Amino acid sequence: MADLTAFQRDILYVIAGLDDGSPPYGLAIKEELDRHYSGEINHGRLYPNLDDLAEVGLVEKGSVDDRTNSYGLTERGQREIETRREWEDQYVAVEA
Repeated sequence: MADLTAFQRDILYVIAGLDDGSPPYGLAIKEELDRHYSGEINHGRLYPNLDDLAEVGLVEKGSVDDRTNSYGLTERGQREIETRREWEDQYVAVEA
């Protein structure tokens, strides 16, 4: 996870948050990132990063139909998020 960009980490978090039993598709990921980044994320930025995450084994890319891909976290991707959150929790105090 340390080798990922902040944008790639955000993609992983969004995929984890949107995966409610069926992996989210690219447009749903894009829409969520658009809200977070207060502006539109272009396809030329999102999809190459999704492909990179799939290449390193953090995301599994599937096919919904001929034009739509789905993206889910692999077990490794989920472990990487958990490890990152544990590391962050050492430095960020959460108040109730």
